[in-house]
Amino acid sequence: MAQVALSREQFDAVVLDLDGVITDTASVHAAAWKQLFDRFLSERAERAGEPFRPFDVEHDYLRHVDGKSRSDGVVSFLDSRAIALPYGDPSDPEDRETVCGLGKRKDRYFHERLAAQGVVVFASTIALVEALRRAGFGVAVISASRNCRAILEASGLSGLFDARVDGEVAAERGLPGKPDPAIFLEAARRLASQPARTVVIEDAEAGVEAGARGGFALVIGVDRVGGAHARALRERGAHVVVDDLGAVRVGDSRERPVADIPDALGEWERLAGRLRTAALALFLDFDGTLSPIVEDPELAELLPGTRAVLERLGRRCTVAVISGRDLQDVRRRVGITGIWYAGSHGFELMAPDGTYHEQDAADDAVPALDRAERSLSRRLSAIEGVLLERKRFTLAVHYRRVDRGTVGTVTAAVDEACRRERGLRVMHGKQVMELRPDVDWDKGSALHRLVDQLHLDRRRVLPLYGGDDLTDEDAFRALAGWGIGVLVRDAESAERSTVADVAVDGPEAFRALLDRIALLIEDDGE
Repeated sequence: MAQVALSREQFDAVVLDLDGVITDTASVHAAAWKQLFDRFLSERAERAGEPFRPFDVEHDYLRHVDGKSRSDGVVSFLDSRAIALPYGDPSDPEDRETVCGLGKRKDRYFHERLAAQGVVVFASTIALVEALRRAGFGVAVISASRNCRAILEASGLSGLFDARVDGEVAAERGLPGKPDPAIFLEAARRLASQPARTVVIEDAEAGVEAGARGGFALVIGVDRVGGAHARALRERGAHVVVDDLGAVRVGDSRERPVADIPDALGEWERLAGRLRTAALALFLDFDGTLSPIVEDPELAELLPGTRAVLERLGRRCTVAVISGRDLQDVRRRVGITGIWYAGSHGFELMAPDGTYHEQDAADDAVPALDRAERSLSRRLSAIEGVLLERKRFTLAVHYRRVDRGTVGTVTAAVDEACRRERGLRVMHGKQVMELRPDVDWDKGSALHRLVDQLHLDRRRVLPLYGGDDLTDEDAFRALAGWGIGVLVRDAESAERSTVADVAVDGPEAFRALLDRIALLIEDDGE
């Protein structure tokens, strides 16, 4: 799936759909629609003596009712089955076979299920909205549902958005439903933003089509179900499709598409010129950088030859390994003495002499991580391919081997666990979600802390950071204007943006780069 950055240089506002983007109420709506139509179709088939063909959630919901108002959804689905009913009147009782009557029955089913299940909010979406607001974006929520206000209030999100355009507003102003872009255009108007400067984020095919019809600058499709849905979103006009909004970052003008980043080995002479100007300090990620990404994290190990080149470098310059793994785990896998190690994204540090440093605020989150681990172990135990990896200060949920159609269930469960346990936040990586302490800390913070611990003179030291994942972008930003960021890219990073200066194609190419650097500083030292 693609990854994308939103910058204030390009956009002024973001409009997000509610169901399936902000809240997991899309699954509740789908179940309510199925309950409605299965009962209606079964009774109709029995009266006519015809075969009963049930409502198909994967096809019928996504194609005919998702993102539409109740009446439009009823009409659209019935048309697909060549069934015509009188429209009726909004005052019709729910047992009357009219469009309004069926819509009213569906609304009751929805509220019954919502009361039983509660509202699940995608924590990654809320994190994105908060980041957008901090960056000065206008943010609006839209929904075809008249229940939008109640859902926001029930989930404590009513104060998070600058504008709301939902089924109530649409009825008051006579706005047509999706795929007409009217509600998106109204949201942009309320945010004082032009469509050409506004982003639309939608999970429904009708909503994506509405964004495309409205001429919005960027339409992001959210595919939480897999299968043909991502392709359908693109066909209806999505510029990019993601499986979770953790893949959308609030960026800056320094970001460029990964494909546009020059190759470090191809630019070696220019790079070597910079390396000769100052004392070198190396800061290196582990998984995906010094070690290839593997399906089972327990099987990760250094590429052959990497340990030897790190030992050579360690004799000539400062070397530090910064990893999301536990400190002791990454030390064991690298196995080199005389270098610095930062575990748990820098919550733990160990100096070459064995001195241990810890981020005190992280300790407070350990009980919440314990509870989240127990809860997710129960909830996800039946899903084939899920791997929970508990570290001291983090809990990683890997879904690389999970069927695409089930990934949405996994991400929703992790988001719910994060919101239930105070003091945690969700971070996203390559087919992994990670719960960690909710403190202002990342690999960039860890890098700055290491620089301070090492007493490096910023005027005389040139830091180089190598990493492959979204979490490494924080370290690249920390070095902007001072050091060199090297992205270790792969197929999964091809569609995203980065602030790295140069790139290499995979851990083997990065090892080759380290070997050239070792030769360079060895020659200069003679």
